[in-house]
Amino acid sequence: MLHTHHLQAHLLFLSPHSHTASFRFPSRTTTSHSPRFHVTSIRRGSSSLSFRYRGRGSISNSVANGGMEHQKQPVNRAYPFHEIEPKWHRFWEHNRTFRTPDDDIDTTKPKYYVLDMFPYPSGAGLHVGHPLGYTATDILARYKRMQGYNVLHPMGWDAFGLPAEQYAIETGTHPKLTTVRNINRFRTQLKSLGFSYDWDREISTIEPDYYKWTQWIFLQLLKRGLAYQAEVPVNWCPALGTVLANEEVIDGVSERGGHPVIRKPMRQWMLKITAYADRLLEDLDDLDWPESVKEMQRNWIGRSEGAEMEFCTLDSDGNERDEKIIVYTTRPETIFGATYLVVAPEHSLLPSLVSIDQSKHVEEYVDLATRKSDLERTELQKEKTGVFTGCYAKNPANGEAIPIWVADYVLGGYGTGAIMAVPAHDSRDYDFALKYDVPISWVVTPDGKSVDFGKAFIGEGIIVNSSNTLVGLDINGLSSKEAALAVIEWAEKSVKGKRKVNYKLRDWLFARQRYWGEPIPVIFMDDSGQTVPLCETELPLILPELDDFSPTGTGEPPLSKAVSWVKTADSLSGRPATRETNTMPQWAGSCWYYLRFMDPHNSKELVGKTKERYWGPVDVYVGGAEHAVLHLLYARFWHKVLFDIGVVSTKEPFQCVINQGIILGEVQYMACRDQDGNLISADSTDLLNEHKLEIIPAEKAMKSGDSFVLKENPNIRLHARTHKMSKSRGNVVNPDDVVSEYGADSLRLYEMFMGPLRDSKTWSTSGIEGVHRFLGRTWRLIVGSPLPDGTFKDRTVSVDEEPTIEQLRCLHKCIAKVTEEIEGTRFNTGISAMMEFLNAAYKWDKHPRSVIEAFVLLLSPYAPHMAEELWSRLGHTKSLAYVPFPKANPTYLKDSTVVLPVQINGKTRGTIEVEETCTEEEAFVLASRDEKLSKYLHGQSVKKRIYVPGKILNVVLDRKNIQVHNLREVGAAWVSSLL
Repeated sequence: MLHTHHLQAHLLFLSPHSHTASFRFPSRTTTSHSPRFHVTSIRRGSSSLSFRYRGRGSISNSVANGGMEHQKQPVNRAYPFHEIEPKWHRFWEHNRTFRTPDDDIDTTKPKYYVLDMFPYPSGAGLHVGHPLGYTATDILARYKRMQGYNVLHPMGWDAFGLPAEQYAIETGTHPKLTTVRNINRFRTQLKSLGFSYDWDREISTIEPDYYKWTQWIFLQLLKRGLAYQAEVPVNWCPALGTVLANEEVIDGVSERGGHPVIRKPMRQWMLKITAYADRLLEDLDDLDWPESVKEMQRNWIGRSEGAEMEFCTLDSDGNERDEKIIVYTTRPETIFGATYLVVAPEHSLLPSLVSIDQSKHVEEYVDLATRKSDLERTELQKEKTGVFTGCYAKNPANGEAIPIWVADYVLGGYGTGAIMAVPAHDSRDYDFALKYDVPISWVVTPDGKSVDFGKAFIGEGIIVNSSNTLVGLDINGLSSKEAALAVIEWAEKSVKGKRKVNYKLRDWLFARQRYWGEPIPVIFMDDSGQTVPLCETELPLILPELDDFSPTGTGEPPLSKAVSWVKTADSLSGRPATRETNTMPQWAGSCWYYLRFMDPHNSKELVGKTKERYWGPVDVYVGGAEHAVLHLLYARFWHKVLFDIGVVSTKEPFQCVINQGIILGEVQYMACRDQDGNLISADSTDLLNEHKLEIIPAEKAMKSGDSFVLKENPNIRLHARTHKMSKSRGNVVNPDDVVSEYGADSLRLYEMFMGPLRDSKTWSTSGIEGVHRFLGRTWRLIVGSPLPDGTFKDRTVSVDEEPTIEQLRCLHKCIAKVTEEIEGTRFNTGISAMMEFLNAAYKWDKHPRSVIEAFVLLLSPYAPHMAEELWSRLGHTKSLAYVPFPKANPTYLKDSTVVLPVQINGKTRGTIEVEETCTEEEAFVLASRDEKLSKYLHGQSVKKRIYVPGKILNVVLDRKNIQVHNLREVGAAWVSSLL
């Protein structure tokens, strides 16, 4: 008989990956039989799950109302990590094991400052990609502590930011409440993974005690003329009534709502990072950073050498006007080939250049250009567009009148906002000239002969068609480099131009029309409009409480709504004033946090000089490659300013930067269904849009050669692909689930074992099961097999005996390899070395305590919870966190073994591997244990042994007492006696 019931049960554990759950029923129930049931549906409640089941037998109605306590099925764990890990979390926190001394630190010891790029505490919490870098830095921190270093390994929160503000606008919840809640969740997750952070140094950028010093740095920049205000174009969304960041604008519309966005000039705070361009470029050479990151910064700074040239504009009669267009060019030698000029849509002279006939066309074009971001405008693959202004300019080299165009691929913020276009020798200009039928003049050729190549020749060569005796310039026959110098010299003498070094780098836009950020510590005098910085004693300028964080709709920032806060008075003169209502960008707090970690509780200065001189610079800084330019460049800029004013003692903040790879979601297998619904290979047609792609479960796929196929039909090839983890794809793996099922040490070990730290890797649940088994084998080797009730002994099975040479050699090879690989951040191969040691140790009859203790210490940076527990069971009462890391003894690293032939009654029966110093007794014991040789020696009486060290071992058996067990052995013995 089939029954269907509704049951209520408290959820004990739910795995979204294995789709299994354990339940606890609230109270007693009775059943007529022990029912076997199948869950047909599950519905989640606030504290329970209700589910339907179908099964044989009956269940009393008391089940639905809460029946007997259902016994949770025992979980088959490789070792009791669920008990070990919480125990050691409590121990570390109670004893402040990883606290770095502050004022009482021994500065005679070497220091090691290892830092993670601190996270933004999002509402989503951690996913398994986050612990990749955190685990790497934790291994380094633990390793260096054990080597006797003073280690600084802190954690904090980059907590101001747009997501919290957006959530506040949508829900009415103050952003601080959600931010603090998210921080608490992140902290809990990080602690669950056993990271050895000094939580006494925890900082958050949203705390006034912290941003007081962010504001103080801004005042120092202002004093030195490195902070200023300027009219700059911003992304303005009329519908939302606010300025948007570049990442909030997609294809000219707002990411939220899809509203049109235009570029609108607004008065903004700027930081003069360009004043440090050369130093930012030159000092890269001394840094231990990935070359790709340094190259990205070089390209972002974009230093180039060239010339600024003046082009006179012409009136309708061809006469020179007062207005001159200054262009910047890196190819001054091509000036005779300049056949048109291009000005940016935002160029200040554009209105005066437009003719009446072209005014409408130019106005429409400029309006369209304001809707595009700088990235969209300069994209190389984008088709170039432009409009003729109706005005001409005079080429100073050949005197020809050339048209002036407006085009959005020229940016007003780079160079002078205008270029001389040389279509014969620039691909972008060439495409534009062909499209708009502008003349092309060839002035550089590889061999000095004038020739039309049918495309732009962008290389260097010999100059042709470049002479004008009227202006005294003849560069024909010169090389490109010689001609460039000659043109610059001529321009400077004739006052038509000058040598110029230019940068792509632009000053830093340092203002946001948002609420959730650091207030900018300046006021504007009501009577004069004068900008007045706050006195340092007035810091911190605290962000006022607001109930309404939404944009004003007028372009005024939300802080303008805090009227009682905005209206103030100058502290020195008492005159009425108005506070700045823009806030700092999120980058501000993250530019200097590494300094605050050195001295987090100092209320009198940003960082104490003694502490900064000891801890600076950061020795290893680990984070994602997405921060290669902006964060690292801004932090370097602020650091150099602080160096110039004597706050820091080093030129650079981060000596070594490591970019960890990303962890991709599990492999996804795809096949197609044809129009009849049959599965076909995913690569069998190019017309995939005519077929429906279908995801194939991993258990139905298998590897075949270099590809994957369907298990049930290997003729159907599958397309295997991986994607970056994201909520939209549904492939995010929550570390909480992994820790619950496998333990934190398994997660740490797996993320390091997946592959080289810097490479991207694909998540695999089967992979974590493998390292979990390794930890289980480690546990059983040292603690022993479980007792009948599933528990383990409190002690270990190690013995207080001297290790053999073989054991010492095995141990010290492992020590050498693990040490080398940690130093080189090749953590995956370090784990491999420990796995090899474990395999060898399982073959030993006994496990000397000294060897096992050394191995536990090797394991501890990787799997600290298990290592601490094993260390404790080995009889130690203190944490191993500061126990010296094992050192390899070179004596045991030499390959000093020989292959020794073994004879029985003069007949060679096999070989054994022995040390060169092996004694006769040791050789005989090894021979007796050898699987092949033992059958000749077991139970036999030895008459004598003949041993030549390193050459041979001959065992002579007593023939009178030879035990013969079968005819085959009789025959063998008889033949042996004849030999």
